[in-house]
Amino acid sequence: MKKRTTLLIDAFINLILGILLLFFNSGLAALLGVPASNTNFYPNILGGIFIGITLALAIEALKKEESRWVGLGLMGAISINMSGGIILTLWLVFGGLKLPVQGLIFLWSLAIILLIISSVELIFNIKRRS
Repeated sequence: MKKRTTLLIDAFINLILGILLLFFNSGLAALLGVPASNTNFYPNILGGIFIGITLALAIEALKKEESRWVGLGLMGAISINMSGGIILTLWLVFGGLKLPVQGLIFLWSLAIILLIISSVELIFNIKRRS
């Protein structure tokens, strides 16, 4: 898989997460089966951060070789995804969250996607440097 393709797939995943978090509210939390928050401030701010990560990944993936613009490189994406996947997995295993089935499915799917995309990116990066 090419670096550009990997970064664009990662950008798309981050965009979806960013949009979900940007519009996070108690109704969306209930629909997804995830814990609600007494304020939408933190989920909405995190959504903005994910959209920023999306833009940085897209800039890096689509930049021309001679461009002065630099986005989020592959190792940055790996770090963000691996960290998020590990922390979410730890919460799911040890956090004592009382979630409905759809919440468990959604969050485990998200954790698995984050860990898979970061692993694929890491393998790609190791092979590319060899």
